[in-house]
Amino acid sequence: MTPVRVAVVGLGYWGPQLARNLYEGSFAELALVCDTRPEALAQLARRYPGIPQTTDYGAVLDDETIEAVVIATPIGTHYALGRAALEAGKHTFVEKPLAASLSDAKQLAALAQELGLVLMPGHTFLYSPPVQAIRDLIVSGALGEIYFVSTSRVNLGLHQSDASVVWDLGPHDFSILSYWLEESPVGVTALSRGCVMPDTPDVAFIQLEYASGVVANVELAWLAPSKLRRTTVVGSQKMVVYDDTSAESVRVFDSGVNLPDPESFGEYRLSYRTGDIVSPRIPVAEPLALELEDLCRAIRTGSDLRSTPQLGVEVVRVVEAAERSLAERARVEIAGADNPVGAQTAH
Repeated sequence: MTPVRVAVVGLGYWGPQLARNLYEGSFAELALVCDTRPEALAQLARRYPGIPQTTDYGAVLDDETIEAVVIATPIGTHYALGRAALEAGKHTFVEKPLAASLSDAKQLAALAQELGLVLMPGHTFLYSPPVQAIRDLIVSGALGEIYFVSTSRVNLGLHQSDASVVWDLGPHDFSILSYWLEESPVGVTALSRGCVMPDTPDVAFIQLEYASGVVANVELAWLAPSKLRRTTVVGSQKMVVYDDTSAESVRVFDSGVNLPDPESFGEYRLSYRTGDIVSPRIPVAEPLALELEDLCRAIRTGSDLRSTPQLGVEVVRVVEAAERSLAERARVEIAGADNPVGAQTAH
């Protein structure tokens, strides 16, 4: 596959990691980096001397040799920068979330479709081997009927100045849940508090309801004594614990409860099953590299993306609904949700 010439825009926390994977990957050529801060460009130049730099986004768009633009800037800029890249004829990658509103996310997805360009939201966890392994277990039916999912994504920092913890961390778990369950939630109830900055929630507890009957609880926090990335998936046949900080990231529990037919009205005898605990072998790979390779393959071959614009839109829909639940202090129904695993094909 001929490497795709890519420009990275935004060299804050995540941009340098994107640049590194593009620089090291055989699927891409890091052709240009852009940031409004000369000091950020100078820092990257020390790591990758010889890579062209600019502080002018217009120069990125005007460069006809640039095939794709990777945007890693603050959330509030995603729509304007993404739209400009698409209108300039560039395939576009936008770090999560796709945009700061559902309306803007829909417009970006529609524009990419209209122009026949690849648009990818940066939901990196979809490319994590443990996440893929658990999806395989769910789709194969090995876990049985999925009853509920509980996730904790907490750490001490990083407080964002332009977004709540729901906008910052929520897209990770919302995208994983949509990828696993192949459906979007139909209802959300959220509770939060701004502990450090009263107007910016830094802890949130979000309950999601799905049409299939699955319920999920998502705990998010920038204010915790230690970093925790832990998810429990409970099915009728087996249960899974996914701990992203553990050497054994996935553990499958052959545990459950059986309810035989009652012998008489009101008489139930539960049978509890506790079997083996298996830690399947999970291949080692950097999710970000796999994600960017998926982007470049879609550009070159027209293959389907794993992280689709449709999924990006659905994640923003859930975030907005959670924010509305927080504002109204009530359960919010999520209208218009679609199957989030639809594919986008490059033209």
